[in-house]
Amino acid sequence: MNEQEIIDSCKRHTMYTWSKGEAVEPLPVERAEGVYFYTPEGKRFLDFNSQLMCVNIGHGHPKVIEAIQKQVEKLAYVFPASATAVRARVGELLAKIMPGDLNRFFFTLGGAEANENAIKLVRQFTGRHKILSRYRSYHGATNACMQLTGDPRRIPNEPGTPGFVHVMDPRPYDYSFGDTEEERTAQNLKYLEEVIMYEGPQSIAAMFIETVTGTNGVLPPPRGYLQGLKRLLDKYEILLVCDEVMAGFGRTGKMFAFEHYGIEPDIVTLAKGLTSAYAPLGAVAVSDRIADHFETNVFWGGLTYNSHCLGLAAAEAAIQVLLDEKLVENAANLQSVMRQEMDRLDERHVSVKEGRALGLFGMVDLQKNSAGDPLAPYNGSHPAMGRLGQFFRDNGLFTFTRWGSFMCNPPLCITEDQLREGFAIIDRGLEITDAVFEG
Repeated sequence: MNEQEIIDSCKRHTMYTWSKGEAVEPLPVERAEGVYFYTPEGKRFLDFNSQLMCVNIGHGHPKVIEAIQKQVEKLAYVFPASATAVRARVGELLAKIMPGDLNRFFFTLGGAEANENAIKLVRQFTGRHKILSRYRSYHGATNACMQLTGDPRRIPNEPGTPGFVHVMDPRPYDYSFGDTEEERTAQNLKYLEEVIMYEGPQSIAAMFIETVTGTNGVLPPPRGYLQGLKRLLDKYEILLVCDEVMAGFGRTGKMFAFEHYGIEPDIVTLAKGLTSAYAPLGAVAVSDRIADHFETNVFWGGLTYNSHCLGLAAAEAAIQVLLDEKLVENAANLQSVMRQEMDRLDERHVSVKEGRALGLFGMVDLQKNSAGDPLAPYNGSHPAMGRLGQFFRDNGLFTFTRWGSFMCNPPLCITEDQLREGFAIIDRGLEITDAVFEG
């Protein structure tokens, strides 16, 4: 099939995520290597978003491909109550790289299933049913995770399973709790404790957070926030679950984002970079205290593809590539380059409001006027954003625009020259949003 035949057939017989069928414009892809992927007709794209912030080691790495091939030749699938060598090795490897006493893992097929099972774990462990999460969060598209999620994708899926309480982030969408990071931390935690009081701490099992908020802003927590949050939750015996599906496995310049902040969560959910998306796999990491509870109590959760051999083989190889090729360190080193490029955009373009980066986890916000009003409102759009996204695609840059922002999350194997190549395309494209700046 040629490109158009592929597109037409996919639209005719398959459904796309978060889209109405008549509006979707799928991008035909044939092959990928490193930080680039190619259409069937040979057009090259610089992958500036690691697809869905997941291909952390880059595309087509031979060591991961070989590991999957060897595993499928030996054993592709076996029922979840079995023991396999690859399951043993990956469990040991994760226990080695996870900080603290996060030594036990429940394997799933992705991040949503990891969070779904984390919900079950915290409720069964604590005997409480309420769960706190933040409005600027995304935790997955399964039933309970849609209610755990705070962002607008939750709303069309309501009403859902009960027990979820959403709270404000330390950084709301268009105003601030304070002028400094310390003030924002103090005000948000004061507000959060009041919510806990209203909801009844004895009914709250856990709080789920994205350690660094992902698609809703790429927002690192303000100074002191995670430390203060952990102390507050411990005060009321509420568990802290860090969703590291997007931020984990080197994206922020450390293996796990919570390592930047000197805390140890009770549970961590993982996916995406766990296999660098070479095969589906997610995981729930639990502390020894929680694991000990389920030594003598049944965990009422299960999946046909729990601990799937091919996903585990991909994870083992992908993690080893991260370690051997020092890709976590590369993400940390290139943070300054991304920061330089974002600052340069800010100097050159009146429509740039702010750029943020932690490691190779980045986002740029655009503004419509000198007052700093977002170019597009919360859960809204602006015609210039559509034109900007089309410019990126026409010029061989793959990334996502959302509301009044665009994402900068390349594979961790990217070089400085390739990173600057991406920002050069962005630089030219921002003339589109500058043209609608209102002054």
